[in-house]
Amino acid sequence: MKRILEPELMDTPEAAAEYNGMNHLDVNRSFARDFLAFSQATLADRLEETDWNVLDVGTGTALLPIELCKLNPGIDVLAIDAAVSMLDLAVYNIEAAGMRERITLAKVDAKSMPYDDDSIEMVIANSIHHHIPDPEVCFTEMARVTEEGGILFVRDLSRPTDQQALDALVQAYAGQETPESQTLFADSLAAALTAKEVADIVRSLGFESTTVSMTSDRHWTWAAVKTP
Repeated sequence: MKRILEPELMDTPEAAAEYNGMNHLDVNRSFARDFLAFSQATLADRLEETDWNVLDVGTGTALLPIELCKLNPGIDVLAIDAAVSMLDLAVYNIEAAGMRERITLAKVDAKSMPYDDDSIEMVIANSIHHHIPDPEVCFTEMARVTEEGGILFVRDLSRPTDQQALDALVQAYAGQETPESQTLFADSLAAALTAKEVADIVRSLGFESTTVSMTSDRHWTWAAVKTP
């Protein structure tokens, strides 16, 4: 099926609250564990010597960095998003989790980040690219700010082949959610990239296409180390 774009920003209190109320725990926990495993396997010697400094791009309401910090006490996260309504709820979530000293929030557009080239050790993103009309710009920015030898770990939904497959995923993973949440999930699936489309993009940026793989029935993951 062809990609159907959805609004780039969920920047109303109602949309942010609906998103925040959805059950993201299993997805966020899986992302955090997979990111930690990849990082430890890839940069084991270096990670024994330094704290982990992570940039979370498109953090939403900061549920992912909270989960990440719970699993690894050595991680500090700069969590960015362009939606003020999302960040407003992120402040509350971070305070409630007792993570104010470890998670820093900033209003930043992922398509034009104010960070120097090769300046950030680890860059992660979970489910932002399906919001971006031209996601290659976002991929390019993430690769630009990652330091040489640093890690890029990105995951998002994969667009189904047809409407029947999309409807089946919505029923399987959002069937118990509100009708509004089901619509949000369906729209996100329709707006998502396929793993092949992502592989083509990262190859154009100098990364091997094999760094992209399907990691669930509805997610692709790009896990790579930036080399000179």
